[in-house]
Amino acid sequence: MLRGLAVTPLTHAQFGPFRRLHLTPAAVREQYAGRTFVPVTDLMTDVQVEQLRGLGPVVLVALVGTGTPAVSPVGLLRATLRVAETIGAAVVAVPLADHASLADPALRISVLASYADTDPVVELAYGGHLLPELADIAAAERPRPDQQGLVLFFTGLSGSGKSTLAQALMDRLLEQGGRSLTSLDGDVVRRNLSAGLTFSREDRETNIRRIGWVAAEIARHGGLAVCSPIAPFDETRRQVRAMVERAGGAFFLVHVATPLEECERRDRKGLYAKARRGEIPEFTGISSPYEEPLDADVRVDTTGRSIEDALEDVVVALREAGYVDLTAPDAPPAPEPVPEPAPVPVPDISEEVAEEVAGARTSTAGSRPLRVLFVCTANICRSPYMELRSRSLAGSGSGIEFASAGTHGFDAHPVDRTMAAVLAERGVSSDLISGFASRPLTDDLIDAADLVLTAEATHRQFVLEEVPGAFRKAFTLGQFAESVARVAPDLRGAELVTAVGHRRAGTADHHDIRDPYRRGKAAAEVSADQIDALLQAVLRRLAVPSTAEAGER
Repeated sequence: MLRGLAVTPLTHAQFGPFRRLHLTPAAVREQYAGRTFVPVTDLMTDVQVEQLRGLGPVVLVALVGTGTPAVSPVGLLRATLRVAETIGAAVVAVPLADHASLADPALRISVLASYADTDPVVELAYGGHLLPELADIAAAERPRPDQQGLVLFFTGLSGSGKSTLAQALMDRLLEQGGRSLTSLDGDVVRRNLSAGLTFSREDRETNIRRIGWVAAEIARHGGLAVCSPIAPFDETRRQVRAMVERAGGAFFLVHVATPLEECERRDRKGLYAKARRGEIPEFTGISSPYEEPLDADVRVDTTGRSIEDALEDVVVALREAGYVDLTAPDAPPAPEPVPEPAPVPVPDISEEVAEEVAGARTSTAGSRPLRVLFVCTANICRSPYMELRSRSLAGSGSGIEFASAGTHGFDAHPVDRTMAAVLAERGVSSDLISGFASRPLTDDLIDAADLVLTAEATHRQFVLEEVPGAFRKAFTLGQFAESVARVAPDLRGAELVTAVGHRRAGTADHHDIRDPYRRGKAAAEVSADQIDALLQAVLRRLAVPSTAEAGER
């Protein structure tokens, strides 16, 4: 811990949201001596609030420095104040930044100690469900991909076709409507935002950072920005990505990877020829490098392709990421037989649940199985996890048929690689994972299911818009798990579904399973943990006891 150091403020910050909460350590020690200090970096859950209720008088220390909170500083403070009102706690804002350094933990301890002095500092427990009263803040701070501010960033050599592709995408977006849209084309920005800059490396990087700043502000307010500069340097592109993500937007990088030879062949302005003769210094691809991105979301080579054909690569990638769907609806694929793997060990869901489901049946002899359909957006992440995890847990003899589909599902895509890794770590066989193929949701699939369980309330709404008659059998997974507690405990299988259809819990934001797609392994594991907990409640109630077990009971 860093001791013996003191910070003397030269002046007190007078402006900014919740400035009243930014107290000095001395003021905090004087006002709140004898309380328990609890650092807060994210929206709180029901488990954490119960923990706080048992600590006595507390001070919630909202760590709002750059890179520390999981949401925006303002969002964190709004949420923390709401919780504080319900438990009678005080709130203090501390601008502790995360420097991505090994020294960060020691600095955190030292800063908290400067506020708490000798009073205890207690960390919040993990787990639980988001508080319903924070749902509106969560929706604003963590919008679904299709509601998030978005920066579409095209990069490539001069003549690669990036501006043409960007304009074609703009046309498609304008035809669809529904989003505010801004074009930040390289040449246009040069004439307006960056007039006076040269083409030196330093000035080119400044130009890209200016584009990035404007695009990030557009994304901050939920808009969509389409940028198409050359942007040859990897570090500058990464800086733009960081700007956008700090603003709460999504950054989608399109590498227009048309080879240099093809770009020179298209050279209508004669720029490459002049660069070859030395008339244009520091020309990207000739006398200045182009650093190909390794983190592009999609790579497009326009050589020998029409604009429409090349654009389709971008459109499909955007749809797969869940940001925007500009594709025409696909015809539903012919249903494929579902493989029936043998049961496998399930290490992180209780053995009691696994044995109860694997040793049960869902119908009397001779009747058909109970059909459960899981639904998410693209059918490559959450709903495949639900399906494959359930099939692995239940085994082939359970009498339950599990399937999945996506409201905007792809044809025959594998499980997302990150989620596939999580499935494998949790005991799902490689054969089961590799045998999965995504598909779009159809009316026939909904009609054939006895129970439709969705990842989010928006997916359930989609189901009901397509098949209004599915109202009694369509739930979010979280809603169904909560609803089963409302009916008689001896009801199982199809009888349970019927009863729950008449005594359902209302939908709530905390029921939704957050989309972990492209958010990394940690986000995938969080979603998997949430799904596992819900499946643990659901599967044991769907399974009907075998005849012998029923007799014993």
